[in-house]
Amino acid sequence: MPSSKPPLAVIAGSTASGKSALALALAEQNDGVIVNADSAQIYRDLPVLSAAPTDRDRSRAEHRLYGVRDGALPCSAADWADMARSEIAGIHDRGRLPIMVGGTGLYLRTLLDGIAPVPAIDPAVRQSVREMPTEEAGVKLAQHDPEAAARLKPADKTRIARALEVVLSTGRTLRAWQGERTGGIGKDVELRPLILLPPRDWLYARCDERFAAMFDGGAVEEVERLLARDLNPNLPVMRAIGVSEIAAFLRKELSRDQAVAAGQQATRRYAKRQYTWFAHQPPADWPRFTDVLDERALELLKRSA
Repeated sequence: MPSSKPPLAVIAGSTASGKSALALALAEQNDGVIVNADSAQIYRDLPVLSAAPTDRDRSRAEHRLYGVRDGALPCSAADWADMARSEIAGIHDRGRLPIMVGGTGLYLRTLLDGIAPVPAIDPAVRQSVREMPTEEAGVKLAQHDPEAAARLKPADKTRIARALEVVLSTGRTLRAWQGERTGGIGKDVELRPLILLPPRDWLYARCDERFAAMFDGGAVEEVERLLARDLNPNLPVMRAIGVSEIAAFLRKELSRDQAVAAGQQATRRYAKRQYTWFAHQPPADWPRFTDVLDERALELLKRSA
């Protein structure tokens, strides 16, 4: 029986896996609107380095949430999910198919499953926790949240600090808060997902080719303009893949070939992390396409579109 819920296509996978090409083909054949779910492409500062849609891409299909945020303003998963919900609702109101495309698993999980309603952390608690050595924070976490301490790796400074600041500031563990997720739209839409998991050797070769093309195709100039703004180095846009390697080239610490090789390696490592996440974290019933991208992937999506 046809679903009474509005459809939402989701194309997910690692960088360079072919998500954008597949989304364009689906959009052209199903009156679709492509919605960004990539944490780097949300910023307008790095269209080349983040592989944002080109003018030609935009002429083929309508795109949303690409380059809509200044790099000086960090975009959290909750921020993005709020924007995405609004865009999806508007697309549905026009009777069109929203096609969510991206490789940021946290974005997709927040949109579909919702977010834990953790209250704002006491600034004094946050500062105290963030200034602790990782080992000390781990010991304290074991006292207040032994389950989290046992689950997290001892060197995982970021997650240990987050778990500790939540339990100290709110009196409840992060996992307890996560059991009360709110705002997810997964149950309100007819989800049509596809995860791209192509052969790793093909994927890594694509990563290498693309970064080299970016380097010579405007990425260096993008990073030069970004550095000239003297932004906080901890901002997400400053930590985008390739920024530090190109910055080292601009400072003459690396030659062109060294910077390209370093950027290629960083991209491959990022792709590997994404690949592992998408292979295991999404629901088991989400289809996985494990070959080199071809028309069969589009057919999988079209059958439910």
